Amino acid sequence: MSKLDLEKCETLEGDTSPINSCSVSSQPDDDFPDGGWRAWLTVIGAFLALFCTFGQLTSFGTFQTWYAEHQLRDMSPSTISWIGSLQLWVFFFCGGIVGRIFDAYGPRILMIPGAIILTVGTMLTSICTKYYQYMLCQGVLFGLGIGLLFYPALASVSTHFKKYRATALGLALSGSGVGGVIYPIMFRQLFELCGFAWGVRISGFIGLAASGVAVCLVSSRLGNGNAKSSGSAPWLDLKVIQDGTFLLFVLGCVFVSLGLFIPNFYIVSYATEHSMSSSMSFTVLAVLNAGGILGRVAPPYISDILGRFNMIIPSAFLAGFCTLVFWMFAQTEVEIILYAILYGIFSGAFNALVIPCIGQISDIRVIGLRIGLAYTIIAFPSLCGGPAAGALLKLQHGSYTGLIAFSGSCFIIGSVFFVWARYRLEPRILARH
Repeated sequence: MSKLDLEKCETLEGDTSPINSCSVSSQPDDDFPDGGWRAWLTVIGAFLALFCTFGQLTSFGTFQTWYAEHQLRDMSPSTISWIGSLQLWVFFFCGGIVGRIFDAYGPRILMIPGAIILTVGTMLTSICTKYYQYMLCQGVLFGLGIGLLFYPALASVSTHFKKYRATALGLALSGSGVGGVIYPIMFRQLFELCGFAWGVRISGFIGLAASGVAVCLVSSRLGNGNAKSSGSAPWLDLKVIQDGTFLLFVLGCVFVSLGLFIPNFYIVSYATEHSMSSSMSFTVLAVLNAGGILGRVAPPYISDILGRFNMIIPSAFLAGFCTLVFWMFAQTEVEIILYAILYGIFSGAFNALVIPCIGQISDIRVIGLRIGLAYTIIAFPSLCGGPAAGALLKLQHGSYTGLIAFSGSCFIIGSVFFVWARYRLEPRILARH
């Protein structure tokens, strides 16, 4: 057993629950295939699931600007951003329940209703006319559909890989980057060519096709989860989260999440305010998400060599640094696009490394629960980030300075907690963790 395994056993000494047992013979950690056709089909399925879910979620800036110019033009940016923030909150908050169900029953029981809810939410959004309708359909329904597809897909990938887990998860997460590139441009073109309603409906059909294929391809190495042992286990076993390293890591994610989606929400309006054309402003969001593709693939691959915590720390810090330095002073088209690329890379790396870091310090049998709990906790700062930024924008009479400073500072503070978690895990600076 590794040092980390021994520490887990010492922490849980005397506990005989099926989830926390540290018997070597019962540990499923020793037979990860790290490849094979089922594993790579799961990666492809997860890619498609994230393409149509998180890819659309990171494109909310398109809707933010469109609503401000059309359906909700009488409302403030802060009020409109509550739609996207509610979408994020529902997506993150359902993680704990979804993760627990995944650990017990596997992915398919979650992903099938997820594909249906995602499609229904999208189609209903196309006929909305009132603010509360957008909140319910695009905020609640669509957010729930994302959660039911996102968590099981990525948790399933984690069950097939150990040595190359970050690389596999990065490839799957790059689907959100690809979606983030395609959707903003597609939405803008469709809204102009065939109107808002049909533009949203077409995206709904695309989402239905992609999520349907994902349901067929994604599988868990653990089969139908741990239904027998989990059936009698409590829905929230506090021993799963009584881990200082895990809690410090989640606390870092809380701060990062406050500022994480602010550029996605406001980069389009910022570009428009700085004399960029409407079409070019939407392209900036696509460029940001294109940078996220590289960030979701290259850093996770490097992290399998140098260590996952060793990569997430500089990724979070540099995302905050480039926000405070590059976005704060970006005035020209070239400067704004340069910031979008850099932020896309570093924020994409952070997004791709969260789950590998949790997986590194977690028993595979409760990985779904831990991933879900982490995202449930960060649901609350994610809900507040966008509206807080909008309030700062209004308070400063349209100046983006406070909004940018808030976003960048959140990343910097979060990276400090990641350093603390890394130190608890292994004090040696050059150790691979």
